[in-house]
Amino acid sequence: MEFPGDIAVLGGGSWATALAKLLLRNCETINWYMRRDDRIDDFRRLGHNPAYLTDVEFDVNRIYFSSDINEVCSRCDTLLWAVPSPYFLGHAKNITVDISDKAVVSAIKGIVPGENELVTDYMKRRFGVDPARTLVISGPCHAEEVALDRPSYLTIGCSDTDRAEAFARCIAGKNTHTILSSDVNGIEYASVLKNVYAIAAGVIHGMKRGDNFVAMLVSNAIREMERFVYAVNPRQRQICDSVYLGDLLVTAYSRFSRNHNFGAMIGKGYSVQAAKMEMEQTAEGYYGAKCIHDVNRRYHVDMPILEAVYEMLYRRLSPSKALAAMSRDFT
Repeated sequence: MEFPGDIAVLGGGSWATALAKLLLRNCETINWYMRRDDRIDDFRRLGHNPAYLTDVEFDVNRIYFSSDINEVCSRCDTLLWAVPSPYFLGHAKNITVDISDKAVVSAIKGIVPGENELVTDYMKRRFGVDPARTLVISGPCHAEEVALDRPSYLTIGCSDTDRAEAFARCIAGKNTHTILSSDVNGIEYASVLKNVYAIAAGVIHGMKRGDNFVAMLVSNAIREMERFVYAVNPRQRQICDSVYLGDLLVTAYSRFSRNHNFGAMIGKGYSVQAAKMEMEQTAEGYYGAKCIHDVNRRYHVDMPILEAVYEMLYRRLSPSKALAAMSRDFT
């Protein structure tokens, strides 16, 4: 079987929807797992996802839908995970079929909560998936702009260059450009951290502290990211590459950024619980802050921005005190 073979999209949110749209430009058919049968029925009837990116039309005759994750995993050769990280474990624990011979593509920008483990590491440990058959997708991009076919740049990470190139061809298009990387774990950790830093940027915005302060935050955040990612995965990388700095910038500044918007609510005086309830989608940086905080207990990397966000979200430190703490040593 030539990679990627039959592809399954696992997840029903905006990112899954955007990636499914990309795949259907280059693949005759896809398989699509969604948890809820009523959503599948509405999708078939309407010709679009009834809950996310509703303006994006699909030819549903080219999609095999199922709410049975084991059926979809059995049918397909490549599993593209695109669920929010807090919900990944709930889906993965329902898999009872052998997927050790599958290729796995993670579009999940987060660590597995409770496990404090990268998705690719979890797939190896739990299901025996060969790391050479695991890939990651990262930005800089937002699902909304990808789905609207605006110029977008996606980085495909894999230790197997041929496999990365093959999957890149599946999602590339006139306005969708792909970049290849072998830094799988570095990309995964950076994807978590940029969401945490976007919350901090949102807090600054919500408190009306100004663009100058956000610029200082971002310039210090990228150095903090570099320190941490090198500590957990020491190798040569250019931290100013788009998959690191670019993804941080778009997440920290964009109006599409749910993490920025979540932080803005905190900065305006919302409690963490109220902000979570107000959000229509998951702010993954909320979960990422705790995961990275816990992981860093092993590495002791100096991370004042990460710690300030963690203290705000989990220990009720006031935003004004948190901003003062994290900016004390800004350079």
